Amino acid sequence: MKQTESLKNVVYNSILNGIIQDEYKPGQIINEKELTEKYKVSKSPVREALISLCNAGVLRNIPRYGYEVVRLTREDISDILRFRFILEAGCLRESYQRVGPAQIDRLEELNRLCCDCHSQDDMWTHWKHNQNFHMQLISFANNPYASKELARSMDILNRAYAQFYWDKWSSTVISTDMKSHEKLLKALKNHDIELAVECLRMDLADFGY
Repeated sequence: MKQTESLKNVVYNSILNGIIQDEYKPGQIINEKELTEKYKVSKSPVREALISLCNAGVLRNIPRYGYEVVRLTREDISDILRFRFILEAGCLRESYQRVGPAQIDRLEELNRLCCDCHSQDDMWTHWKHNQNFHMQLISFANNPYASKELARSMDILNRAYAQFYWDKWSSTVISTDMKSHEKLLKALKNHDIELAVECLRMDLADFGY
């Protein structure tokens, strides 16, 4: 049972990474047969992985035909960014008074990691550190449900950005993103919540527009 579960996770992550890396394109149909041949596994872990990807909204099951890679829209991105702002700003308003020097130090460390990325080849590394920055920020609210929803939203944005902006990302995007982080950190140090929330809004608007 554990081996099947492990194989399922391998297939699941491989398909998901294939979508993010543009191996599988939006609207493309994939099926069990080609995947069992590709990964040299039985149908069971492949089918379980495909079902899980459908439940996550990554794929769409088309009976007797295959599984379609879900095409995300610019409206999807806009909706998720608006949701993120409501979620993150609300949590920040609740928690900013608990953000002390130790918390600021951790955010600055994550921001430095983001800054170490300088080219398009580093964009996914930058995005990972950016995710960690926002996950750390929301963690100060001590609300596991909010953290889970933010992680889910950012996972969807992974695919959306890959679909729309993979060939447009550059070091300029990284530079703009970091300026928003730095302003946000300065506002938190000064306990200026209104400025911090405005910097958060600017930060979320940097990607995708």
